[in-house]
Amino acid sequence: MLNKAILVGRLTADPELRQTPNGISVVSFSVAINRPYSRGGERQTDFINIVAWRQTAEFISKYFRKGNMIAIDGTIQTRNYEDKNGNKRTAVEVLAENVSFVESKNASAASESAAPASGFTAPAAPTAPSVSYASGDIGDFQEIDTDDDLPF
Repeated sequence: MLNKAILVGRLTADPELRQTPNGISVVSFSVAINRPYSRGGERQTDFINIVAWRQTAEFISKYFRKGNMIAIDGTIQTRNYEDKNGNKRTAVEVLAENVSFVESKNASAASESAAPASGFTAPAAPTAPSVSYASGDIGDFQEIDTDDDLPF
């Protein structure tokens, strides 16, 4: 069986780090993920609940803020509970196992300052060309002289 979720979206609020009574770090937040354009060209957005524990939770609370783009690798989990009125509820959330940055710190800061209060914007275009294979030259490499056997 396979349960794998890979998401890229923007945080809808600043993540708040909490501690369990046993001192384990946990953070809960949601990410906004745009769907591909649909009928009439209107963009639809899904808001996915995420929960992270321990070092992952501490990393998220330290480095991510509302509007930042984040990549999440985790699993989907459901849990049942009763609300304060006694109604049975089901929560669906992604348990984040690994998270990573999607945009540079400069692009992140630019998108935060340019973002309207009611929505999300696309990341700012880079001002300098990005480094790639095509931008390198022969001087970027050096030959390694060795007669040793290859390790594989």
